[in-house]
Amino acid sequence: MNEYAHPPGQALAVKAEVLYLVNLTLAPGLGFLLLALLWRQHRLSAPPLARNHLTQTFVVSLWGGVLLALVCALIVLLGGLDWAWTWVIVVLYFTTVHSALVLFGILGLAKAMAGKTWVYPLMGVRDGSE
Repeated sequence: MNEYAHPPGQALAVKAEVLYLVNLTLAPGLGFLLLALLWRQHRLSAPPLARNHLTQTFVVSLWGGVLLALVCALIVLLGGLDWAWTWVIVVLYFTTVHSALVLFGILGLAKAMAGKTWVYPLMGVRDGSE
């Protein structure tokens, strides 16, 4: 194999990571919809590198969305809408978790561009192929 040749599935892996970041930054919802369609279309037939990145980005998008929405809702329910500290806590929590998810997405994109597998910390799926 040529040392400059791309590993099988690298373009698809990069696409999955880019859609993950689009979902978090530019077009929430639309990015997730496109990622979900990409995952559904290629989850069984993609080369191992692409399957790794597709699975990681899809699962972490689901978990990240649930964690952001449910925990923020729980904080508001427990603190009430009137209490100023409720909003301080919500903004701090959302900003911290969202920033971490973006940072991990950037690391995932770098790994995909390098042709390497990647497991997201805490929420990633370990399938034994890493």
